[in-house]
Amino acid sequence: MSVSTTGKRKEKIYIISALVLLFLYFLPMYVLGENAHIRVHDNLDSNIAWYKVLAESGEIFGNLHSTIPQIINGLPRDAFGTAFSGIVWLHALFPSMTAYALSQTITRLVAFCGMYLLLKKHFIKHEDAHFVRIGVSLAFALTPFWPSGMLSTLGYPLALWAFLNIRLGDFSWKEWVVLFLLPFYSSFVLGFFFFLVAISFLWIYDLIRKRKWNWPFLFSLIFMTSLYLLIEYRLVYSMIISEQPNHRMEFISSRHDFWHSMRLSLKNFLIGHTHVMTVHTHVILPILFLTLILLAFKRKIKHNKIFIFLFLLNVALSIWYAFWFNNLWIPLKEKISFLNTFNFARFHFLRIIVIYLSFSLACYVLWSLGKFWRQLATLAIISQIITLLLFNEELLYGHYFHSPSFREFYATEQFNDIKEYIGDPQGSYRVASIGIHPAISQYNGFYTLDTYNNVYPLEYKYKFRKIIAKELDKNKQLRKYYDEWGSRCYLFVNELGKTYEFTKDQNIEVRHLQLNTNQFKEMGGRYIFSSVPILNAKENNLALLKEFNHKESAWKIYLYQVM
Repeated sequence: MSVSTTGKRKEKIYIISALVLLFLYFLPMYVLGENAHIRVHDNLDSNIAWYKVLAESGEIFGNLHSTIPQIINGLPRDAFGTAFSGIVWLHALFPSMTAYALSQTITRLVAFCGMYLLLKKHFIKHEDAHFVRIGVSLAFALTPFWPSGMLSTLGYPLALWAFLNIRLGDFSWKEWVVLFLLPFYSSFVLGFFFFLVAISFLWIYDLIRKRKWNWPFLFSLIFMTSLYLLIEYRLVYSMIISEQPNHRMEFISSRHDFWHSMRLSLKNFLIGHTHVMTVHTHVILPILFLTLILLAFKRKIKHNKIFIFLFLLNVALSIWYAFWFNNLWIPLKEKISFLNTFNFARFHFLRIIVIYLSFSLACYVLWSLGKFWRQLATLAIISQIITLLLFNEELLYGHYFHSPSFREFYATEQFNDIKEYIGDPQGSYRVASIGIHPAISQYNGFYTLDTYNNVYPLEYKYKFRKIIAKELDKNKQLRKYYDEWGSRCYLFVNELGKTYEFTKDQNIEVRHLQLNTNQFKEMGGRYIFSSVPILNAKENNLALLKEFNHKESAWKIYLYQVM
């Protein structure tokens, strides 16, 4: 058997092993179903409920002026994004937990294949370096990405593979199919806007250096960007055409001084960000620095320009992220509202591909230095994979954080009992929550005055503020949080602070609540679902009707009615 045949056989074995490991990673979601534990922040507390509300509203293809009456007496349909998103249809066609598991599977498989194709064609070409290619691809696919982002960041490698092939003139219909399909399972503003800007700079670099327009490469950029703008037509309308003021116009993000920004830069460089969890601190970062030192010592810096460029780009993206929130931007952001409503700090989302490409090149450098270094590279890749496996949601949220399971979080049977106890059609009254996320009520079909959304009318924010004004006056942190951000339009309580969920095993009480229940009533509010007892309920014109408990719920709900 030839060396080439043996190498290809090993590569197939590694690929099959990687796919088996991915399958085992997915398995808990399919086996446990709604008893599985998954991310709460920006997931259970929001997006999953949004998809269900949208699907049940009948407004997936609603017109540009349509609203979702179940939320804040008419949340603009545009707040839930495009109808041409794959994840919207997964949740429309399947139960929520099944849709979530399928989305995770699709995203991670595409991430693995994309990184593998990219490394094999453009970065790790040596036939014998199959373990580096496949190992890093598997590690990339295991990163704990933000679930509703889909392929917004994990789709970068596949898109880069397509763009680089077109750039070199070595392409077929496959590259164009990739560029066509990716926008249907990713987000422009949560990932690919920043990626396409970066690719545009690459095209400009080629134009300056080679003085050739490279029309196929340019057209591929225009093609994908245009497709995103067509798919995200609601976003284009709401940001450019619509005249309705939204709450994002009052965002205040630039408040850091120079040294605060420097500390945030360092934190981002070393640890990362919750929406793009690269998990690079303990394994990848030491390997990158070791490789950098070795290249300097062996005087091979000039022969590894791509690695050096990616390393510096990694640093630059962390600095950009932190300094976007620096107070130096205040004058410009006050004059140009778009700089407040659109988060340009998210260029740091590019770090996920920068870090894992750097890791692959670093391991390849070590691999090429001899037996000891090859073993070290192998150990680093295996260590990174093991580290990422520990971030499996069932382990992380079920056994480490002890978060509620999907079933316990949404507590559908318990909230069905509440619905039946009230007895009236859910659309005939409005509710709000204390001590639990409003997404729970929304998931269970209740019409809520409170919500967590990326965009909603500014006028509504002012109206809702009247309900919680006295509570905000007591707490500077909550006041700043609501007034200067406000995406969580919650019944904030000074005594509870910025904690949004209190399970039934927590002995927490509210003693000094001050809500404007007259304003609550004027807005249609009739009931408050609280996971904690309100000891001064009568002072707020609230009457405790009943307590609801259920063995498959994380909450004990106190049902209060406004008198």
